[in-house]
Amino acid sequence: MDKIKEIRGALLDVVERGTPTLSAFAAWVLDHLNDVAFQSIRGLAGMAGVNANTVTRLARELGYDGYDAFRHDVQTLLTAPPRYSERARALNSKSGADIWSETLTANWSNVETLFTPEARAMLESCVEPLLGARRVYSVGVRSCFSVAHYFSYVGAMAFDNFVPVPSMPGAILDQVSASGPEDIIVAITYEHYSSEVVRACQVARETGARILALTDSYRSPIAKGAWKVIKLPMGGPQLMPSLTTAFITAELLLTAMTARSPASVAKVARFEETITSHGGYFSNQAG
Repeated sequence: MDKIKEIRGALLDVVERGTPTLSAFAAWVLDHLNDVAFQSIRGLAGMAGVNANTVTRLARELGYDGYDAFRHDVQTLLTAPPRYSERARALNSKSGADIWSETLTANWSNVETLFTPEARAMLESCVEPLLGARRVYSVGVRSCFSVAHYFSYVGAMAFDNFVPVPSMPGAILDQVSASGPEDIIVAITYEHYSSEVVRACQVARETGARILALTDSYRSPIAKGAWKVIKLPMGGPQLMPSLTTAFITAELLLTAMTARSPASVAKVARFEETITSHGGYFSNQAG
């Protein structure tokens, strides 16, 4: 933690002695070091309302060769995530206008990062294996249950190999322990990492199943030994890390899979007709 104190001290020095632009940005960074850890230059610049050159100038003013070296140090040092109560306390100090602006800017930046050529190539590499897997399991609990359920529910509507997300205690391990090398476990969690998901991935590694990890960092415990890791940018002032990119990732994968599966058309039609015939969809048309 001495190094973090050193970085904070250097930032304070820039606040006091830097040019007006650099001073203001250094002050902003002091309050957003966690965002530095996982944002690109453009992402951080967008969140702070400065240009990318200012981000690079600050990193060099702090003694780094460039922003990547600065970000790497911050990523290494900030091992403990802020508690949700701390995030709530930070929100208490912001005005309504700031909340709207920061949240929208952060989400725009998160989505922009997700659509880099590298990120698109990673998503593309998952499509055919998901289509060809014997079974696709979705694992997520607490806030990430919503993402896992969405991916499983929509996936099962179009494909035969998607397994419903379990809702009973202990059922996650029951499912994953039956998996094998022909199966894919889509696991979703972020700091604080959910013990149930981490344990499920440990079991999946033991059974030889492939793990597709949707998580916030390559240092995530579910990234260890994973078949693929999709790093989700989740920054922002929200009470909890943003799940916007997790839902977009799920939608992109399902969309690309459907586009390559002619059989999915008939399966979706049968699903829709069944739900409609049993009155599952409300209609206000006169009979």
